[in-house]
Amino acid sequence: MKKIVRKSPIPIYATAVVWLLYALFFPLYKVSHFIIAAVAAGIVGLVAKGLCKDIVEEVPEPEPEPEKTGNEELDRVLEEGRQAVAEMKRLDDSIADEKISADIVQLEEATEKILRKVKEEPEKLPRIRKFMSYYLPTTLKLLNAYDRMDAQGVEGENITATKKGVEGIMDSIVTAFNKQLDSLFGDQALDISTDITVLENMMAREGLSEDPIHKAQKAAQAQKPAQPEKAAEAVEPEKPAEPKTMEEELAEGITLQL
Repeated sequence: MKKIVRKSPIPIYATAVVWLLYALFFPLYKVSHFIIAAVAAGIVGLVAKGLCKDIVEEVPEPEPEPEKTGNEELDRVLEEGRQAVAEMKRLDDSIADEKISADIVQLEEATEKILRKVKEEPEKLPRIRKFMSYYLPTTLKLLNAYDRMDAQGVEGENITATKKGVEGIMDSIVTAFNKQLDSLFGDQALDISTDITVLENMMAREGLSEDPIHKAQKAAQAQKPAQPEKAAEAVEPEKPAEPKTMEEELAEGITLQL
């Protein structure tokens, strides 16, 4: 708000009254008469000025002229968007329902961010044509209908049905506005994802981080259960003794007898 200080007109009126009264009741044809009248009027004027304070008025500051981009279509879309946001602010102040007001605030913020993004990147203007030509004006139409119905102060069948219908669709409208805003960042999200992948590969190639494939292999090995120790090798069974010859048996018998 801009403050404007206005001087009180009462001292001027008081001075004029002194001159008038002096002219009515005293002679006013010599220089001395004029001097006396001027002094009297000046004194009264100073007293009145001291008693009467200046008038301070607050007036809204004029909105700055919107900056032109040089693109006629873009300038038109931005102007329509600014008017839509201003209408949303008015509806927010007019509608008493807290839930509807909170939804309107979200719509304002999403719309302002959409317009700001398109102004920064005019090549994305075609992406919001349907939003500007249908979704935004239709939303304002519904909210204005709700405002008119709410202002009636009665709860008839038609009024109640209309208000319930608008209340029921507001969450979907807020979601649609936010998705429209999110869609404008699709290219940027893809670029960042590509940069992250390239950065990871370069760091792995330079030995500054583990290769994702190598990291996955290590993780798989860490999760693999440890194998039991190899069983001891089986001992080869002894070969059965070969049968002795008769001569050997006789020799052992002779030895035992001795």
